Parts: sequence; structure tokens; C-alpha cells
Amino acid sequence: MKSRKVFCLGFQKTGTSSLGLALEKLGYSVAGYYPFRDLAGKDDVTWDEIRDRALRIAESHDAAQDTPWPLLYRELDAAFPNSRFILVTRDRNAWIESAVKDFGHFPNAIHNLIYGCPCPVGHEDTWLARYDRHNIDVQDYFADRPDDFVKLDLNEGEVNWDNLCAFLDTPSPGIPWPHANTRQIKSLKMKYYKVLEKLGLKRS
Repeated sequence: MKSRKVFCLGFQKTGTSSLGLALEKLGYSVAGYYPFRDLAGKDDVTWDEIRDRALRIAESHDAAQDTPWPLLYRELDAAFPNSRFILVTRDRNAWIESAVKDFGHFPNAIHNLIYGCPCPVGHEDTWLARYDRHNIDVQDYFADRPDDFVKLDLNEGEVNWDNLCAFLDTPSPGIPWPHANTRQIKSLKMKYYKVLEKLGLKRS
């Protein structure tokens, strides 16, 4: 296990999977959205249930990214002192475009907790307001902690090995930055996860 955990606080569709893959290349064991997939279809899912599960998962991982991790920064900060936190942002219009394209009309109970509505289509303004508020809240929370927190703008090209490795005090691996979720790769991953679920197997 790493001496300091790393939690990625950028909302989904901000390059979270690529950042998680970059952390794996640096030797971090990274948790993501997959352990929470079963909660997406539950009508009675609560933040307490999500929080408790996340804290258990975080115990055995060096890092975490993607939904619902960004919403738990206060709890993670309290539970794991001396952790590092990375907020990745992107142009808000590009973000909602990507969210609409990816999630469409499909209901998701975790999204409902985050945004107050289960899908982005028809609720674009609500999703954008939540996205904006999250980014402001995170920066306010970590305003006086530059050693623990960094904000990187995806559109400005700030999400790269130089900035990540400088923040984590680790050498750059000298390889191209990974791109985890091209449309083809994502489609293959979703098919793979569905096969695992049908077989009753856990993701490795």
C-alpha cells in the first residue's frame, strides 16, 4: 500500500478513467465505479449506504476515481488523514454534452442522489448546476491546503504526467498519457462487465 492515498474528485466525464489508469501505471491500486454498480438500480439506496461501502473499499486501495467518490471528499479526508486530492475540471458545455451522450434517458439511483434527477436528458440545467457547485465547493474546502490538493483543467492540457507526478512527488514513467475510455474501449468494457455479472463473478 502507498503511504498516502489519492482521491480523484472530478465528476464523471472529466477524464476520470484515464486518470485512474495513470495512477495504476504509477503503482496505485485504484477503485472506481464498478463496486457500486449494483446500487444504481435500487430505489431505496442512501448516501449512508454508499459512504459506508466506499470507506470499506478505500481501506484496501491506494486511490479512487469516478462516481460516487468525488462526492465523499469530506468523509474520505476525515477517514484517511494525509491523503491527496485531485480535482479535474473541463468545459461545462463539453461536460454536459458528454453526460447526455453517455447516460441519455437511462435512470440511475446514484445519479438521482447526486443531481436530484436520475438522468441528464431533460435535466441538463440541473446537472450543470450540480457540476458547477461541486467544483466550487471542493476548491473552497481545500483552499488553504496546496500540499494536499491540486486542480487540473482538462481543456488547458493540465492533465499530464508532469503535473500529476509533481503533485505526487514521483518520477514520470516516460510513457504516453493513457486514454481509457475511447468509445470502442468503453463498449468492450461494458460488455465484459455484463458477462461477469451474468456469471456471478467479480471484476478483478
